[in-house]
Amino acid sequence: MTRWLVSGVICVGLFVALGVSVATHPLGVDMSVAGAFQGFWRGRFGRVTTLVSDGLGLVLPAVFMIGVLLGAVLAWYRQARWEAGIAVRVMAVYALGRCVGWLGKPLFVRERPRTYAQFSYPSGHVVSVASAGLAAVLLCVWLAPKLIRWVTAVACAATVLVALTRLLLGVHWLTDTIGGVLGVLGVGLAGASVLRLLPGPVSARASTA
Repeated sequence: MTRWLVSGVICVGLFVALGVSVATHPLGVDMSVAGAFQGFWRGRFGRVTTLVSDGLGLVLPAVFMIGVLLGAVLAWYRQARWEAGIAVRVMAVYALGRCVGWLGKPLFVRERPRTYAQFSYPSGHVVSVASAGLAAVLLCVWLAPKLIRWVTAVACAATVLVALTRLLLGVHWLTDTIGGVLGVLGVGLAGASVLRLLPGPVSARASTA
């Protein structure tokens, strides 16, 4: 458990350090990426990209977590208290991850690459999909270990895709998306460690046998 907690703290530290370093002025890599994607958000391509971004970055994570909540209620009703407890703790980790976006934006007060609502760091869409991805992996660790690799790959791909859409739309800097992942991993790993969701069910069950 200690190594996961330490890893989480390190990621949080990197998230904060990155946020402080880019709050007042974008890095050179931010300017380069923003320049390469300038104007992509206009027209039909921009509208399609917005649909993909919102669908994967906001709608799908919300639907997934509603499903986890319903699953927890159903498991509790069927007297599967252990499974229900896992689901509730996973939802808590998801909520912690989402706090990265809610608290980070007013903390760092970073301007967007173009005129857009709210502040920029970190990317809320990336935080949302990364939080849901981490929650899905944690569920698999305990309830479906054979799916861990597949779910991890899907979660990473979805996070990268959402990050790309935010850059194409010109509403985030590259470091906003990196910061979102760092923040979610930081509080997610730390929270999962405290809630005893890591390192895995085998050692946990063995210790209680």
